[in-house]
Amino acid sequence: MSGSGYSVGGSFGGSLGGGYGGGYQANTQTGAAPASSAPAGDLIVETTTQTFMKDVIEGSRNQVVLVDFWAPWCEPCKQLTPTLEKVVKEANGAVKLAKMNIEEYPEVAGQMGVQSIPAVFAFKGGQPLDGFMGAQTEGEIKKFLERIGVKIGPSDLEVMLEKADELREAEGYPEAAQLYGGALSIEAGNVRALSGLAMCYLALDEKDHAKQMLDMVPEDQQGSQYFIAAKAALELAEQSEGLDDLAELRARVEANADDHQARFDLALGLSGKGDKTGAVDELIEIIRRDREWNEDGARKQLLQFFEAWGFKDAGAVYGRRKLSSILFS
Repeated sequence: MSGSGYSVGGSFGGSLGGGYGGGYQANTQTGAAPASSAPAGDLIVETTTQTFMKDVIEGSRNQVVLVDFWAPWCEPCKQLTPTLEKVVKEANGAVKLAKMNIEEYPEVAGQMGVQSIPAVFAFKGGQPLDGFMGAQTEGEIKKFLERIGVKIGPSDLEVMLEKADELREAEGYPEAAQLYGGALSIEAGNVRALSGLAMCYLALDEKDHAKQMLDMVPEDQQGSQYFIAAKAALELAEQSEGLDDLAELRARVEANADDHQARFDLALGLSGKGDKTGAVDELIEIIRRDREWNEDGARKQLLQFFEAWGFKDAGAVYGRRKLSSILFS
């Protein structure tokens, strides 16, 4: 971008939605949420055509300035602006937000070639650096800022969820559940918190409550690694029901090493009791003896273990190593 007539380039995306007046369109790639009023303070300002030079051009010589082009009729703007404000507050002065209502002050947006809103441009040293269009999540905005050299620490919500995960992994389930609940009071429907609560309930053998938590995860969030892991863990817990008598299963395996169903059930039972390496070993033995048994059922079950346990889990690491050694031997 150069000169007085800046244009929005390909990396800034396209426009969707219905048109409005002077050629602007509302980008509707995500749903709307209630708008919040801008807090008073030097970090978040309402800029105008007359104050743009001072607020943005001169202001960006001291810190990065985000310019948020919006309009009152633009529903995606109502979602994006509060998220921008939140991120700016967490940046501790590293970035400033200047909001420009293009319905009242269309001149600057017109000069910059903005045709779709919400549109956000980052200025530094009096020049535009980069930008994006459409409503973005908090995480996406932070990644955008990091890309232009502004690093922002984790939010209170992220810190809370990290601590909850640590407590759960250390088997502090009641304490972890309290923190997940606190996270949900900040962001209802948070997939990580709901999935974490489900995992806590599973650890306490409360499968019905775990299922209730997973049922609350929004459909568009069910591709999350947290949901997938919790769902896999719930399915494992349901599969291992009625497999309490592991001694009988062991006896069957000892009597007939090719009783793969007994060995498979033994693996499920061991997993249900927390013996992950034992469960892995039994499934690996099935694969070693008969890779095609039950339509590759042992390997598929191992993959479900890995999903439920998590990528970094010691049992999953052990299992992947054992599986690789046998598949590529």
